[in-house]
Amino acid sequence: MAKKDRYIIGLDVGSTKTSVLIAEIDGEQVKFLALGAAESKGLRKGLIVNLDSTVSSIRRAVEEAEGVANVPVESAVIGVAGGHVRGVNSRGGITLGNRARDIEREDVRRAVDAARNITLPGDREVLHVLPHEFTVDAQDGIRDAVGMVGQRLEANVHLVTSSIAATQNLVTAANRAGILVNDTVLEPLASAEACLTQDERDLGCCLLDIGGGTTELIVYGGGVVRHTGAVPVGGDHFTNDLAVGLRTPIPEAEKIKRRHGCAASSLLHEDASIEIASVGDRPPRTIFARMLTDIIEPRSMELLSLIRDDLQRAGLDGQIPAGFILAGGGARLNGLIDLSEQSFHLPVRIAEPKGLADLPEQVAQPEYATVVGLVVYGAKTRRTASQRSGNFVSKLKSMFAGAS
Repeated sequence: MAKKDRYIIGLDVGSTKTSVLIAEIDGEQVKFLALGAAESKGLRKGLIVNLDSTVSSIRRAVEEAEGVANVPVESAVIGVAGGHVRGVNSRGGITLGNRARDIEREDVRRAVDAARNITLPGDREVLHVLPHEFTVDAQDGIRDAVGMVGQRLEANVHLVTSSIAATQNLVTAANRAGILVNDTVLEPLASAEACLTQDERDLGCCLLDIGGGTTELIVYGGGVVRHTGAVPVGGDHFTNDLAVGLRTPIPEAEKIKRRHGCAASSLLHEDASIEIASVGDRPPRTIFARMLTDIIEPRSMELLSLIRDDLQRAGLDGQIPAGFILAGGGARLNGLIDLSEQSFHLPVRIAEPKGLADLPEQVAQPEYATVVGLVVYGAKTRRTASQRSGNFVSKLKSMFAGAS
């Protein structure tokens, strides 16, 4: 393996922070080496609004990670998120001939291609094609059709589409920061790689990635992706509500939210007093914990009702018995788990990203779920690609052996 191929780098350009994670492939393991993070400038609701500011945020995060790992960041797997990402289920198929025959991998690829062949507006592209299941003749619910016998093969897939311009701006920002983009990956799909158990995927669950500008969701059932979506409320909305409601600067509002904020009034046992900074040169003021909750709880309820609406539209609201997994910085809001459990009557837990060896505890946190997931996803893709090329090489060798 070439020296630079030993490393896998994840780049998560979020609305609030930009993170870069460097990992090393060591045999079967992928080992954590370093994490760099910088405050994001130039993004709103997951979309780039100022390219230069975004580039400098990426550079700062990269420099921090490079300084710790002593490894140059030349290429990365980059996360795509925001309200422009949409998921749609599609179906397509092929006829295998006049009589039944064995289904080969190439047939499966053609059936999946037929399913992905939907008409998209000119400004959108397919980001992922995630196969659900196959139907051979009249038998449905087949996971792997290779080797089965039939005349017609149909594929059900989940297509994730994104805005070409939004994705291109992200790639351009990375390129300007000196990074080649190996792959673009839907952020909640990456988070799911690092945070979900196989049981949760099989039974049916929903991962919520609560970012600064938006909350992305991905629903699994029967082990495959059933739905992806985004709602336009994230952690920044809570902060802005507090800044306006308490007439305090935004950085102060963010600090108060993290330290004293609570999403559910039923959890407030004492109405403690809190000193906060005022706007301008006015003296600090004293407020009470209940005032914070009176501002945060309605916004929390709005977020949960938008998620409920999205799941109902997808016809999945009764199909996630394993409940919710909360990732992203917004998952840390005190009381959000309890409020979600009361609201949905389902189990809710905080995401703890896994999948990398030597992952420090301070990185195994919900706000780094995406960047850890990007590396886990990148390692998995690389492994699959090398197995495929390995198979191809061995096929060639056997062909030539037969010819000689």
